[in-house]
Amino acid sequence: MEAFGPWRLILAAIFAGFLHFQGSCSSDAAPNYTFMQEATNAPPVSFYDYIIIGGGTAGCPLAATLSQNFRVLLLERGGSPYGNQNITNLATYVDTLTDTSPTSPAQSFVSEDGVVNTRARVLGGGTCLNAGFYSHADPEFVQKAGLDLDLVNRSYEWVEKVMVFEPQLRQWQSAVRKGLLEVGVLPDNGYTFYHIYGSKVGGFIFDKDNHRHTAVDLLQYANPSRLTVLLHATVHRILFKTEGQSKPAAHGVIFKDGAGNEHRAYLSKEKGKGSMSEIIVSAGALGSPQLLILSGIGPAQHLKSLGIKVLLDQPMVGQGMADNPMNFIVVPSPSPVEISLAQQVGITRLGTYIEAVSRIDFVRFFGLTTPTNETTPETTKSALETIERLQNAGMIFEKTIGPVSTGYLKLRNRNPDDNPMVTFNYFKEPEDLQRCINGMKILEGVVNSKAFSNFRYPNVTVEALLNMAQYLVKNLQPERSNASTFESLEQYCKDTVVTIWHYHGGCQVGRVVDHQYRVLGVDSLRVIDGSTFIDSPGTNPQATLLMLGRYMGIKMRNARLGRNDLD
Repeated sequence: MEAFGPWRLILAAIFAGFLHFQGSCSSDAAPNYTFMQEATNAPPVSFYDYIIIGGGTAGCPLAATLSQNFRVLLLERGGSPYGNQNITNLATYVDTLTDTSPTSPAQSFVSEDGVVNTRARVLGGGTCLNAGFYSHADPEFVQKAGLDLDLVNRSYEWVEKVMVFEPQLRQWQSAVRKGLLEVGVLPDNGYTFYHIYGSKVGGFIFDKDNHRHTAVDLLQYANPSRLTVLLHATVHRILFKTEGQSKPAAHGVIFKDGAGNEHRAYLSKEKGKGSMSEIIVSAGALGSPQLLILSGIGPAQHLKSLGIKVLLDQPMVGQGMADNPMNFIVVPSPSPVEISLAQQVGITRLGTYIEAVSRIDFVRFFGLTTPTNETTPETTKSALETIERLQNAGMIFEKTIGPVSTGYLKLRNRNPDDNPMVTFNYFKEPEDLQRCINGMKILEGVVNSKAFSNFRYPNVTVEALLNMAQYLVKNLQPERSNASTFESLEQYCKDTVVTIWHYHGGCQVGRVVDHQYRVLGVDSLRVIDGSTFIDSPGTNPQATLLMLGRYMGIKMRNARLGRNDLD
């Protein structure tokens, strides 16, 4: 068995500065969104037809759509992505994720499983942080959700006109694609948004100049006279009417601005239409269940332990939390490797999806520190001698579908700025572990394929690469093996699991909300975001969340105005 050997000692020196090998483009200028302002400028009390909490992947298209006919308030706890070069430019992708400042657009957290993770804290949500891949949901998801297929497709198209582009695969990504076909991830489906078994090139939210486009760009569809977007507006609680109601009815929110000043926003009551106004929570898979609990909707015992008055005992809030496991192989290359993010996918029949990125800053990506106390003059010399040929590397990874394993979310305290405690229970169910093993075997096949031969050193075995990955991952899992060398794919999956940021659940359809995303047991309140998902839709949830915001905006508009058109 080949040990990790010199790889362990040279990694930090070799990969430092990977992302800065070329100059960055200047950040895009902010559009003239007259409706966007700091929450400090908001009045103490205001009234709107719809109040949307969370300006993320679903919240932005929802706000843009509803504002065409109604007065809409969009509350975002983060700032604007415009002017942030790290968000805009593909080359600085890792810089955003590793920014740990108090105002960072990426708020880091560690699950109770010990896996490092991130949640968005910026207008545009995950579209400002992710690797850019865009692919529609699998047909089963649409069917189970009971969605109108015509409106689904029109909603996708509405998004795609503004923020989706065809990526141009260069040498390394092309080799991975050919490797997938060589190992049998067939057929070759070319460039398509559809979820089809085989290998395909998907959409990309980075344009030809490698500039990111986000959900905030969809606000160009908004009616600027009817939309108000408040930045650095943190909602502390949803307000409910209980007197004279058959069940509690949401009618307002309390939020604080960046200076700590408290504001209240209420639903307006147009004559004969007051009951149609609603509050929509789109705060994400962590934020939405967190806010429901802070507002008195959740497991009664947990609410009481936090000193929160129980409005509705709803034991399913915070349940069903799941994070799709990601496992990987990092491959140093003797041939030039371009910087690239996810542009293609292998959709297998074995419960796993295969994607790839290249030439990112692996040291910072995995949260490593330089092992200076272990470095000797001899090892430093050895590292310097190999730096020249190891400046290029890529990562091929597999995502476990589903997953079957789920966990739960609880609050640490009543501060909405603090991360809740979340347990995902990675690989608790054997089916998920077997899917990971299946995916890792495909990755091994791609690395060993003829198509990929120019991008790996012939004297470095796959086993050595697996050993290197075990060093790269710095999770805090209590049950992680202490072995420094590869033992088995089963143990490897457990030891090297990382997030792919597709976590979901906590306010699931059929448990916390109905199929129209209305919160069960109360009136005038919906949740529209990834917290409602049972499974992660398709290869990547981004496209589905963008579609869902537009889709539900049309549905809600039509129900209120008595219309049935799809545009």
